[in-house]
Amino acid sequence: MDSLLIVKTGTTLSSISTRRGDFEDWICASMGVDRECLTVASVFEEAALPRPENLTGIVITGSSAMVSHREPWSERTAAWLSEAVMCETPLLGICYGHQLLAHAMGGRVGPNPRGREIGTVQVQLEECAARDPLLSGFPDSLRMHVSHLESVLELPGDAVRLGASDGDPNAVFSIGSTAWGVQFHPEFDADVMRGYIEGRREQLGAEGIDADERRDQVAECPDGTELLGRFTRLLRGRR
Repeated sequence: MDSLLIVKTGTTLSSISTRRGDFEDWICASMGVDRECLTVASVFEEAALPRPENLTGIVITGSSAMVSHREPWSERTAAWLSEAVMCETPLLGICYGHQLLAHAMGGRVGPNPRGREIGTVQVQLEECAARDPLLSGFPDSLRMHVSHLESVLELPGDAVRLGASDGDPNAVFSIGSTAWGVQFHPEFDADVMRGYIEGRREQLGAEGIDADERRDQVAECPDGTELLGRFTRLLRGRR
């Protein structure tokens, strides 16, 4: 697909990347897009971003960074994202990308008062999701993988809340008809999700979370692959 950009805001755990690759690899596979057909801009390493109006679509990855820290590279990317929304370039923010999109458009991001959300969870869609260009036709409840400490605490004023999990009331939102944020990781499979739980085992124990229980509850999430595939089809339909 021409002019598809992955905005890379960080990397996965080294224990995972050495055997499974990184965010962009999983996103490409789930979208059904050849790696050669897109550009990856590692903004956390100061990569430049193209004019958003020249792009077919944008996906913003997750990160271990915190949006609330407002690092210079992150703030520059947020300003660019607001331009992309104004240009109506289709975009999908994942985890950190979800939070950064909300921040860019006037929402508030910070530590999740419910604590860390990690593992396989159910995301309950709002009734309005049935009319959303990306989510229409999905069942009311989606199974997805999550791993995050911060959340969107207040949505931007013009955002539409599309879904929630037990640990995050603003797990899915849209702005207009071309921009979406999802707190979950649709690109993760069960193996990657278990890798995150193992990689965070020490922190989970310190927070009173049973890592073994979370690992045992991990399941495959075909809805994530379907969502990314739909985003690809949406982009192709606009060409």
